[in-house]
Amino acid sequence: MKFPESFLEEIRALIGSETEAFLKSYEQPRQFGLRVNRLKISVEDFLKISPFKLTPIPWTVDGFYYNETERPAKHPFYHAGLYYLQEPSAMAPVNVLDPQPGQTVLDLCACPGGKTLQIAAALGGHGTIVANDISTSRIKALVRNLEMAGVTNALVINESEEKLGARFHSVFDSILIDAPCSGEGMFRKDSKALEAWSNQVPGHFRSIQDSLLDQAAKMLKPGGRLAYSTCTFNRQENEWALDAFMARHSEFSKLQPAPKLGLDTRTGYGRLWPHLHEGEGHFAGLLESSANGCGHSSLPDRNRSQSEPTEAYRQFEAENLTIKLTGPFLRIEDKLYKLPEGLPSTQGMRVIRSGWYLGEEKNGRFVPSGAFAMGLKSGNAKREIHFEADQFDVVRYLKGETLNAAGEDGLNLICLGSYPLGWGKLNKGSLKNQYPAAWRML
Repeated sequence: MKFPESFLEEIRALIGSETEAFLKSYEQPRQFGLRVNRLKISVEDFLKISPFKLTPIPWTVDGFYYNETERPAKHPFYHAGLYYLQEPSAMAPVNVLDPQPGQTVLDLCACPGGKTLQIAAALGGHGTIVANDISTSRIKALVRNLEMAGVTNALVINESEEKLGARFHSVFDSILIDAPCSGEGMFRKDSKALEAWSNQVPGHFRSIQDSLLDQAAKMLKPGGRLAYSTCTFNRQENEWALDAFMARHSEFSKLQPAPKLGLDTRTGYGRLWPHLHEGEGHFAGLLESSANGCGHSSLPDRNRSQSEPTEAYRQFEAENLTIKLTGPFLRIEDKLYKLPEGLPSTQGMRVIRSGWYLGEEKNGRFVPSGAFAMGLKSGNAKREIHFEADQFDVVRYLKGETLNAAGEDGLNLICLGSYPLGWGKLNKGSLKNQYPAAWRML
């Protein structure tokens, strides 16, 4: 791989005598990562059932390297939301941020959702996630990934950072900015990345990064933590961007990433290098705010959060579930959502998904969504059909086919082992498949 001289000059300035080892690392095959979804299954339990050969990734407790030839995206466990496929280095920033259960967390540049899912696992269902991205074309993938992973406490927004900054004053305990960048860490992963880098105007992304940081400063609570990450190497988009931000915002100070993560912290921030760590490389800086706040905190939007489920939903719940959901709920036309607790006001914003999407009312009857099924646990439904991973019928179900099955007639929660996949209606041994068309295995 031939690198531009300007890129090599920056690498030499950063790591000096290690430059040759850095360049040689690009002769090695890339690494592939799988992160266990702890919302669904513990790491220990997953390792007991995993059909893949896995090696732990050092900077995360739930991430593993796998061999590309094993193709875990084709396994039914993937459709059960038991893991997410993610580049190993990209697992570091959320661990640097270290969000805690009960917090309100913003993922400012969330698509396609890998880091949002990692935040959700860290919160363990307690707290609220606001997942935002300005890209309208990529937001559907974010929603799909959250739903398949069984995340029930996330709000998905499609807005600019300026609009969020104007609305959310001192709201968030933690903020992650995985910023758009020049993508130098993508050179081995994507052959077009080097060409795109060569055609960029130097500093093209810096104005975007500065704006994201400045707006995040308004939204962070006093004492809150901000993690800023990129998949690029140059200092202009990393160290210098954060140093300039702290010069503009004296209430922010630098924190060292936790030593247990094993990141390179020689510049005072966290880095993963492809010649030192098995991954494509990443930058992650951690800051803390000591500000007294920027105006009044946004309050929950009571007008939107006090909807009650319709009688059709409560009838569905009584007939099909062993649990009864408590609010707050939100009805938008015929659709019903369960909102996260303490949700900040979103009036006037482009909200794509308002929490846990439960389903919609059609002709006086409540029809549950696939997202509803994925957020449940085995035992939450009165009727369930359980498949095993090696059964051909589970693949047929994931492809949307009608099946013959044994069980009690009526709506059933379809599970892979004890992990929900979706819904199906059983009638005299024939299972009418209700697996979402957009999720089907090809």
